[in-house]
Amino acid sequence: MPDVIDHRPRPRADAPSSPRIKRDPAPSRLKYRLERMWLTPLYRRLLRVGVPAFLIAMTAGLWLSDEDRRATLTGGVTALIDKVQSREEFQVRMMTVEGASPVVDKALRAMLPVDLPASSFDIDLPALRLQVMQLDAIESIDLRVKPGGILSAVVTEREPALLWRHARGIEILDEGGHRVAGVTSREVRPDLPLIAGDGADLASAEALELIDAAGPILPRLRGLVRRGERRWDVVLNHGQRIMLPEDGAVIALEAAIALDRAQDMLGRDVTTVDLRDPSRPVLRLGIDARNTIRQARGKPLLGPDGNILEDEKKGG
Repeated sequence: MPDVIDHRPRPRADAPSSPRIKRDPAPSRLKYRLERMWLTPLYRRLLRVGVPAFLIAMTAGLWLSDEDRRATLTGGVTALIDKVQSREEFQVRMMTVEGASPVVDKALRAMLPVDLPASSFDIDLPALRLQVMQLDAIESIDLRVKPGGILSAVVTEREPALLWRHARGIEILDEGGHRVAGVTSREVRPDLPLIAGDGADLASAEALELIDAAGPILPRLRGLVRRGERRWDVVLNHGQRIMLPEDGAVIALEAAIALDRAQDMLGRDVTTVDLRDPSRPVLRLGIDARNTIRQARGKPLLGPDGNILEDEKKGG
């Protein structure tokens, strides 16, 4: 078979080569996704912080898994803390108490949880403050460690205002009715007015108002008695008593004092002034006044107990 002749033109040796295919500058799909993830703040924070932290924690956990290593580390930390806390600048060597009576001063020093000198780290000031506030005589206290190793306590004591007599004894109260101290008898504080009865401590503010309003008859005042935990009786000398209403007690007492000034009501033989109903005041006369009236009416006389005398009965 005769050879086939190729008539296609052959490229010349100096002819230029075919153009190369340009590379696509767009990133691959994987690289694109990784770049998008890197732009996420949470992902960056996880790689920058989370992974190193995890590696550190894992390494520490593996190291601390050995009991001897843990004991060595704990002992070293404890020794370091003790060394720092026992430094001279942290030592408390004395305690000063201001504004306290000798009894409260002694009680405060006895409450100190450690003996001085001691490290300031061993003195829990908030816990000590709560413990001190359990003392009835203390209203407030400022506790702090001052430079120079001084534990300072500035005390504000409650001011006694009243004596409260109840079934369990006699107590001193402040203006708010808070207990200050207990006493054995009224003679311990004769300068304080006396209140009595259940619930009288809860109405101490009203009691002080009544005492202030009783100025003209204050020398005759023996005390106030709480009745039914809702109202007051004003007790005077010579066995006289003013029974006040539940509401408007101060106004009722002022009215009774005004009536006494005008007509010398309390200077007469009156045992009780009943003002429980201010619109209908009632006076209860004494035995002498009642006998005077009964004698004028021709009735038998009464004895000190309020009963008719035996002689009067026989004579009748």
